[in-house]
Amino acid sequence: MSPLRMGAARGAVVSPERLAAAATSLSAAVDAGDTELPADERRRAHAVVDKVGRRTALVGGHTVVALAGATGSGKSSLFNALIGADVATVGVRRPTTSTPTAAIWGDAPAGELLDWLGVGARHHVAAEDGAQVGSLDGLVLLDLPDVDSRELAHRVEAERVLELVDLFVWVADPQKYADARLHDDHVATLASHEAVTMAVLNQSDRVAPEDIQPLRTDLVRLMERDGMPGATVLATSARTGAGVDELRQRLANAVAARTMARARLAADVRSAAGALSAHVAPAEGGVDDSTRAELLDALARSAGVPAVVEAVVRDYRMEAAADTGWPFTRWVHRLRARPLRRLRLDGRDVRVSESDVRSVLGRSSLPPPSPAARAAVELATRRVADRAGADLPAPWAEAVQRAATPAGPDLGDALDQAVVGTSLYARSPVWWRVAALVQLLLAAAVVAGLLWLAAYVVAGWLQLDGLLPEAPTVGVLPVPFLLFAGGLVLGPLLAALSSWLARIGARRRGTVMDARLRSSIETVADGEILAPVRRVLDRHAATREALRHAADV
Repeated sequence: MSPLRMGAARGAVVSPERLAAAATSLSAAVDAGDTELPADERRRAHAVVDKVGRRTALVGGHTVVALAGATGSGKSSLFNALIGADVATVGVRRPTTSTPTAAIWGDAPAGELLDWLGVGARHHVAAEDGAQVGSLDGLVLLDLPDVDSRELAHRVEAERVLELVDLFVWVADPQKYADARLHDDHVATLASHEAVTMAVLNQSDRVAPEDIQPLRTDLVRLMERDGMPGATVLATSARTGAGVDELRQRLANAVAARTMARARLAADVRSAAGALSAHVAPAEGGVDDSTRAELLDALARSAGVPAVVEAVVRDYRMEAAADTGWPFTRWVHRLRARPLRRLRLDGRDVRVSESDVRSVLGRSSLPPPSPAARAAVELATRRVADRAGADLPAPWAEAVQRAATPAGPDLGDALDQAVVGTSLYARSPVWWRVAALVQLLLAAAVVAGLLWLAAYVVAGWLQLDGLLPEAPTVGVLPVPFLLFAGGLVLGPLLAALSSWLARIGARRRGTVMDARLRSSIETVADGEILAPVRRVLDRHAATREALRHAADV
């Protein structure tokens, strides 16, 4: 059985596999959290992971118990009483103990363990029959320097060893058992280690027998205040031997269970995970559709998409006029500068990859974004960061803000290349070819009618009317006149109709190209802004989940 009351939720035995998995999760949490977690807490977690690896690698199955306490509490006397020999130095002059002293029970080699503990003074306890049930073989008992020693080196040494032991036995005396320094600076900081903590009210022979129980009850209350309501509290006297056998029995039970080392390490992992958990949120935020749409719209304006769409519309109408206009005037349209060509976006005939488009076309000639457009992008990225990091602790929210704000000109270059790399090519409508053919026929009719009429005029002037046959008529109108007049009237009318249809088609073409450009802008938004933000949120989620697994050991 366990020598201690383990507490409501921490009494289960921790298997080596579960402990190793928890340490791995703690390490993964630190790696995922990176600089968004406090440096001190990360160092402590790394130290815990390292300690788990080194402590579990040590052979021998020893249980390391430390007698720790304030000056004058009688630790060394109690240490000697448990051993049955005067090994530790006991004296009136303080501080007496300057370095840890170890007592080892059993024949299993403990040299490697004590080297890791950094304990040089070692005493091997001879085998003897004790009053306790069970053997103390495998126990390594340490007498530590005072945790409140006037000598800084003594305090540092005591704290160093306390980080490594398996079981704490806090030794207090009736005069200083309520010392705030002992409880606040040491016991309370190990509140998560209740399962591996005991308290001893030593020197009980210095008070009246009827006062022992009230003092012990008060020490129980103080331990509960320190966060250890289930810790065992005993009353002992090294001088009279009262309570020493019970303490020795508790230690024998701890050695027999052989779980204290893993229980201590599990408590360390829980403590480190709990400290880090204070720096992560219960959940992650995200970017809603309206915020995403606002970002895409701002980036599109900054990239000059409205100007490109307008150029596409005008280019469509000019090209339609050049192909379907009145043949005798359409050459005028070909003299005008094409809007897309002015922007260096006339890439209809380029059939290459995106990288080739960049190398062939280079940067566009779009004007730089206006201050209003830049401000809109800054506002949109800030809102993305605010939404995604709304519920995160400050370091994580700042990481989201940095991720949502690409440094330098990278974003502008990426937007420009997205516009350059977007194909603005589309096949000409079939009706253009039909209208162009009809216009050619009408122009031919005009020319034919004009030449026919001119032939009659010249023949009449030369008085050669009899040489030419009479022109055919349709009703009262001669065919040459119908060809000439019909072509002159119908050609411009068809050009006007084509212009009206081109306006409708231009709007549709603009809508199609706007969708293409915005799709390219969306790719940039995902790659330059939203994906980095998601990576930060994914790291936060990975950190939170890893800490949850580590704390569940």
